This record gives sequence, C-alpha cells and structure tokens, in this order.
Amino acid sequence: MFIPYGFGDIYLNQIMLKNVGEAGIDISNISVTKAMAIPALGMFVGLLVAVFISYRKPRQYQQLAIDKAAHDEVLEGDALSKTAASAQTQSKMKTLVALAAIVTAFVVQMYTDSLLLGSMFGFGVFMATGVVKWSEADTVFNDGIKLMAMIGFIMITAQGFAEVMKATEQIQPLVDGAASLFAGNKAIAAFIMLLIGLIVTMGIGSSFSTIPILAAIYVPLCISLGFSPLATVAIIGTAGALGDAGSPASDSTLGPTSGLNIDGQHDHIKDSVVPTFLHYNIPLLIFGWIAAMVL
Repeated sequence: MFIPYGFGDIYLNQIMLKNVGEAGIDISNISVTKAMAIPALGMFVGLLVAVFISYRKPRQYQQLAIDKAAHDEVLEGDALSKTAASAQTQSKMKTLVALAAIVTAFVVQMYTDSLLLGSMFGFGVFMATGVVKWSEADTVFNDGIKLMAMIGFIMITAQGFAEVMKATEQIQPLVDGAASLFAGNKAIAAFIMLLIGLIVTMGIGSSFSTIPILAAIYVPLCISLGFSPLATVAIIGTAGALGDAGSPASDSTLGPTSGLNIDGQHDHIKDSVVPTFLHYNIPLLIFGWIAAMVL
C-alpha cells in the first residue's frame, strides 16, 4: 500500500488510481506514495507494537515431525550430521538465501517491470544455492500450486460476493445512510468512510475487489465535502486496505496460516486474523483519518 512495485504497483496504480481517475478526479499530478505515506506509517507502528510489546515473548510449540516417515529416514541416513549446531547453521543460511531471493526478485521486477521475471529469478536463487534441490523442485512447485489454488478459490468466491453487492446496489444505501449522519463535517465523514471500507472489505476479503466499489461512491462524496485529491486517494486506499488486513478470507491472512499451520499448531482466526486485525486495522484507521485531515 506504499511501495509501487509488484503487488504495490497493481494496487496503487493499476487499480486505485485508475478507478479514482475514472470516477472524476484528475490523477496526473497525484503522488500515490505521498498520499499513502501516513496510513503506511500506521501499519509500521502496529508492527512495532506487535514485535516489541504484544508478542515479544517466544511461543512454545510442540516439536512434531511434519512427515514422520521422511523424518525417520533422514535420521537413519545422516544421523551424525544432524546436530543442533549444524541445524542452526543451516537455518541461518536458508534465511540469508531467502533474503537474497527477495532482494533479487524486487530488483529484477523494478527494472524489468515484470512480476513474472522477478519471481523466476527469485526462485532461481533458491535453486542455485541448493536450498531447493533439483530433485525436490517439482514437489516444491506442485505444493506451491496447491497452496495458491486454495487461496485463489477463496478469493474468487470473494470476488463473486463483491459483484453481487455491486449488482444489487447494497453499498450505496450504506454510504447514503452514513452521509446523512455527518452532514458536512469532514472529520466525521472521513471516519465513517474508513469504517464502511473496513466493514465492506472484511466481508469481501480483498482490497483489489473493494477499491472499484468504493472509488465509484467515495470520489463524488469526497469532492462534495471538499476533500483534496490527495486526501481522497488516502481515504480510498486506506479504506480498501483496512479490511484486507484482518479478514478471514484475505490472502493477507490465508497465506501465513497456510504456511504456519504445517504442523497443525496454528489457528487461522486466533493466530492470524485477530492479531492482524488488532495491530494493522486499528492503526490504519487512526492514521488514515489523520491523512484525510492533513492532506
């Protein structure tokens, strides 16, 4: 929601600015990073609170073998090499390789403007360093497809729900009812619009699906209330991101749960949805409102 590369480019430029422009605002001189800087700062503050306050203590997990047969086979074939020290060294090496892959994917995508090439080069780093062995490449790739297929199915269902809401025109009465409450008060209006964005996106689960709905309604409303183009972009961008961070049907929570629950010790609602909602949505709501007031 701040860096216009990769999914950030899709969200900020291809979806948000495009829909804001189509709804009636001149976007030629709008800096999307400037508009979203304050809301993004709110998410960063929430992250710091989670790391240093809420979850500063380590969580104790049961040491379970993910695949007992494979685990036993590894122990029998290479028991001497699997000491605690070597395992720790290997873990650090994999972390460094992962960071290198992330940087590589980012740089390649930035200079080629191709998300596909960035992904291929990032995966290539894993292959070249041996973190993912050639003999395991097919299995890793297939597991990734299965994971994304499950997430994609849920997001497609959410997209269908968004289309139903749009077709039945159920968003407009919600906004009209809210508009009658704030009667020209920009501070209350900004808060209500952000709150509605939170509710709508929580139900849909995807900010990508919500932005087209919100932009068509919020742009005329913001213009009539006297919000600047930057403030309008900040309101719409924040409203779309609000529910995505913490929705049970969002890829922002489904992805982490799919990985962290590999050993069956991670609860989707308690361990992904609730922490993400508390530490991202609440700061986003506060900082998004501040952006609407000062921009």
